[in-house]
Formats: sequence, C-alpha cells, structure tokens
Amino acid sequence: MLFLFLLLNFLTPVQPAPVPAGMKLALLKYNGGGDWYANPTALPNLARYCNQNLGTAFDPDYATVEVGSPELFNFPFLHMTGHGNVVFSDMEAQNLRQYLIAGGFLHIDDNYGMDPFVRVAMKKVFPELEFTELPFGHEIYRQKFNFPGGLPKIHKHDDKPPRGYGLMWQGRLICFYSFECDLGDGWEDQDVHNDTPEARTQALRMGANLVQYAFQQ
Repeated sequence: MLFLFLLLNFLTPVQPAPVPAGMKLALLKYNGGGDWYANPTALPNLARYCNQNLGTAFDPDYATVEVGSPELFNFPFLHMTGHGNVVFSDMEAQNLRQYLIAGGFLHIDDNYGMDPFVRVAMKKVFPELEFTELPFGHEIYRQKFNFPGGLPKIHKHDDKPPRGYGLMWQGRLICFYSFECDLGDGWEDQDVHNDTPEARTQALRMGANLVQYAFQQ
C-alpha cells in the first residue's frame, strides 16, 4: 500500500534509489474517449533509463490502473497522457484526490489536444486548487539532472514554449503537468517519432527527475 512506500527516500542523486525490485510505473486509464493508451513504449523506456541512471530496479512492464480503482494506492508514480477528452466520475475524482493527498504523485503529459479537458477533470479532483506554473528554480528541475530553463521542448506543436504546471497540497507538489512539451513522445522508441538522440535524452532525463522527485516526497 501507499503508506509503506512513502517511507522510501532517495539518499542522494548518485546513490542507488531504495525502490523495491520489481515495482512498476503506472499508466492512468480514464474515461471520456481520450486515448489514455498513447505512447505504449514510453514508460518501459523510462523505467529502463531510471534503472540505468538512478539505480532503481523497476519492472519495465508498466501497470495500467483505472482512476477509481483501489489499486491506485499501490503505485507511487502515475503517468497520464492523451490527445482528447478526459472524464472523471465523482467516485473517481474522490479516489484520485485521496491518493494524491496520501502521498501519491501524478504526472500529466499533454500529448496535444488534452489541455482543455484535463484542466476541467482535475478541477473536479481539487476544486480549491489552481494549476500554477512552476519557477525554473523548483526542485523538480534540479534532481539527478539540472534543467535551469525548465522543461525541454520535444515536439513543436503550436511552437509555444513548454510549460510546467503544478498542483500544490500543503506545500507539496502532488501533480506535475507538462504542456507544449511532449515528454512522453520523447520517451518512446526512437523509430516511433524519429526524434533526435539529444531530444530523447533530454526527455528521459526530465522523466527521471519526475520519478526521483515522486519517490523522495
């Protein structure tokens, strides 16, 4: 359960992370018709990268968990992506809220077209909170890898600068939302999007920072 793995902490960026062998990253499955299943090679590659660079021992075969499932509490790191509609029922919103308040972490990655829907959905989860852009000095940009200019730009889309938004609960970042960035595309196999090695490395490094941050809270 979540309360067990909340005791796990990263000691320093260069030491092996005390993550139980075989733990999985998790992909969030939601309703509404959006393609929650986009980027199927992203999380396996991120898990392998973390294993190589953070000393973790993740199972690359990621888990898929529904928003309203009690299984949510078995995974310290949730990844959510897609291009379209997102709908949370009252029960699902309450379950996700409890998970995040209890110490879980959600990374939302707009794969282009998700923004107007996910903001409404997350407002149902935390009606009292607003997404705020995180300063470049925030610790999520200063984990194993340093990103002094914030998120890397992986895909062009509307040619807007990448933005990293957060939801804060009692001083803790519980949800990180990457917008106009497409980190998940950068995590995918190289032949999926033909991204440059430099872009993929930057995306994976930022993903590793997200994972490391989630485990040290």
